[in-house]
Amino acid sequence: MKLVQHLLDSKGRNIISVTAETSVLDAIKLMAEKTIGSLLIMQGDELQGIMTERDYARKVIIKGRSSETTAVGEIMTTDVCSATSQESVNDCMALMNKRKIRHLPVIDDGTVVGVLSIGDLVQAIISDQQEEIQQLEHYISG
Repeated sequence: MKLVQHLLDSKGRNIISVTAETSVLDAIKLMAEKTIGSLLIMQGDELQGIMTERDYARKVIIKGRSSETTAVGEIMTTDVCSATSQESVNDCMALMNKRKIRHLPVIDDGTVVGVLSIGDLVQAIISDQQEEIQQLEHYISG
C-alpha cells in the first residue's frame, strides 16, 4: 500500500498558491493556466484556506458577485481538511470521500509539502491493483 509520500515523490510537490487579497478573477485565470481545480491560499508559509472551482461556482457565479472585485479571502474554504505524507493513499481516499472533497493539502510539521487530487489517488490505487494482479498471475503461473 502506497503512502502519500511515495505519491508526492512521483507526481511532484509543486504548490500553487495565492494570497487572500488576490482577486477571484486572477485566481481563476491561474487555475486555468495551470489546469488545476484548486488553489491554496497562503500567508507566507501558513495555509489560510483553499479555493476550488466549486467555491467559485457556488459563492461567486450563483450569487452574482464580481470576479474582478471579490477577493479570494471572501470565498475560500477555511476549514481545510489535510493529510500527512505518512498516511496511506487508501486512508486519504476514504477521507476525501467522507468529506466530499476533491483536493487535499499535505502538511508535515506545519508546512505544506504538496497537494493531492482525487485523480491522483484513483491513479495510485489503480496502479497498486494492477501490480497486485500481475504478482498473483505470476504466482499462479509458477
